Amino acid sequence: HHGDIEIIKKLKYIIIAGDLVDGVGIYPNQEKELEITDIRKQYILAAQYIEQIPKHIQVIIIPGNHDATRQALPQPSIPRKYCEELYRMDNVLMYGDPLEIKLHGVNFLVYHGRSLDDVFAFSPSSETSRPENAMRLLLRARHLAPVFGARTIIAPAEEDTLVIDTPPDVFHAGHVHVFGYTKYRGTLIINSGTFQNQTMHQKSIGINPTPGIAAIVNLSTLEIIEKNFSEITIQHNLPHI
Repeated sequence: HHGDIEIIKKLKYIIIAGDLVDGVGIYPNQEKELEITDIRKQYILAAQYIEQIPKHIQVIIIPGNHDATRQALPQPSIPRKYCEELYRMDNVLMYGDPLEIKLHGVNFLVYHGRSLDDVFAFSPSSETSRPENAMRLLLRARHLAPVFGARTIIAPAEEDTLVIDTPPDVFHAGHVHVFGYTKYRGTLIINSGTFQNQTMHQKSIGINPTPGIAAIVNLSTLEIIEKNFSEITIQHNLPHI
């Protein structure tokens, strides 16, 4: 499609806010749904997909709770021993969770979003079908994990790096597997959803994912274009691992 080609030419960054892979043993009976039960092989396949991204596009990756790093926040970047192929790519940058980064003068706060589970549990007005509203509560609280002692594990440290000192221009999270966006006091809030269909675990807890939708952000205007990849037929021609 001509319009898509023009967008790709202008595209400078792809940000992946965690859960690059499905992981192993994350929830009960997960292994029954996995095609690849070896975490190292999951990263090899992920790298093969990412390698097909045009080299003029910088790929920025932080971990999520399914990735092979510690669960406590803040999370370090995914260890090199699990995804050596990604670290070798010149256009891939591996960071920890959360991440503050400036891209073309726009301040991004990128966070996987594990604490959104706690927001849904403790805030009656929040619902998994509108994750952007739960993210707005994090901005209002000026903290990425305002509920202590629930599902979100926080590592002890001298400095609390989960405090939101300065509101970002763009607040990007994931975790919930539901696409959504809104604005709050000048900050563009995006939950980038997922590329995975509903799992049995998600079905059991009432999460209805919206797979295949990506947010393309104009860094000059902060306007969003929604791109629904679930409407596109993709040919898989990756080598076996």
